[in-house]
Amino acid sequence: MEAMTTTANIAVSFGLTENELFRQGVISFLYEKKRQVLQLKLEILARYRANSLEDLEAKITRGQVAEHPAWEDLIVAENLTTRLGELDAYLGDLQRVGNDRSG
Repeated sequence: MEAMTTTANIAVSFGLTENELFRQGVISFLYEKKRQVLQLKLEILARYRANSLEDLEAKITRGQVAEHPAWEDLIVAENLTTRLGELDAYLGDLQRVGNDRSG
């Protein structure tokens, strides 16, 4: 008969409460999502050899890169930047909650 590992068992094995284990799991999840979003944004910028969104926009405006699909990619990159801000806000909230509990 196979014993099922529960979150309670995992938490105890690491000296955590189940809530703290869950909070740390969510933080790890958000960091991974942030890494993925940042990678996508950097891939778009690299595609046009741009250092920033502003640089990409300037290259489009000056005709250094083709408008299509560069404008669409710029919009995607701007949306990814917004998503990074959202993820940072979530992480900040969760880290503050953890600091409030430990301090």
